[in-house]
Amino acid sequence: MRICLLTSTPGHPLLAATSALLAGRHEVSALTPDGSADPGELADVYLLKARTPAALALARRLEAQGAPVLNSAASTELCQDRVLMAELAEHAGLPFATTTAVDRLAALGPVEHPLVVKSRHSRRGDLVARVTDAAELRALADHWPDEPVVVQDLAPTTGWDHKLWVIAGEVFAELRHSELAPGPRRSARRLTVPRPWAELALQVGEVFGLDVYGVDILDVAGEPLIVDINAFPGIRGQAGAPSALAALALEVAAGRRRPRTVSAPAEERAAA
Repeated sequence: MRICLLTSTPGHPLLAATSALLAGRHEVSALTPDGSADPGELADVYLLKARTPAALALARRLEAQGAPVLNSAASTELCQDRVLMAELAEHAGLPFATTTAVDRLAALGPVEHPLVVKSRHSRRGDLVARVTDAAELRALADHWPDEPVVVQDLAPTTGWDHKLWVIAGEVFAELRHSELAPGPRRSARRLTVPRPWAELALQVGEVFGLDVYGVDILDVAGEPLIVDINAFPGIRGQAGAPSALAALALEVAAGRRRPRTVSAPAEERAAA
């Protein structure tokens, strides 16, 4: 089988470990989706790790030629827009944090209670910050003057993020000290996922048409609250993740499984 990684960082731990499992019996290559990439002869499956506009455009071209792409370009793009993400989650009845779009931080009204502000468009190095007063808001607005953002209430939590990752229905998890929590960062902890939370993570994949993804969940008085969804995250340090990804790639490459994608209504919302 020919497996191609769409990424500028094929040495990423997850990708490198997956490639090592596949090498020998299968051909594994990497293609940097920089806008000028020539895919040449089609591979049997493409793993879309990059999420740049050029990567999405390349993935769409490959899909149009009949090549399977994990995750699909449509599902990946949907997860880049946190407004569309929240709208689809709400439409599906998922417990997602109430999310409000703001054109720029200077347009945000008085800070009456602690907030979380994030770049509307998810990308490497985007804005994710806690805001508790007007001074913090002004400082962020000065540094990010033209950034479209989304605003969520700062949920009353334990200060730990529940990071759930899913590869073809297999759930991996870790408890991480929130970057928004006050005080020094603490080391990550192992996490045994409650069955309802694991089922919630699997439902996210069905709704968003994802095969490889991450779900960030907060524990709010014992109830799960989703605050973000990521297509093809890093999934570092999770035993079994590379083998699960390798198995998924081979299933799709052999035609025994088709990549998921968002439903037509979701695609229409993303295009609106």
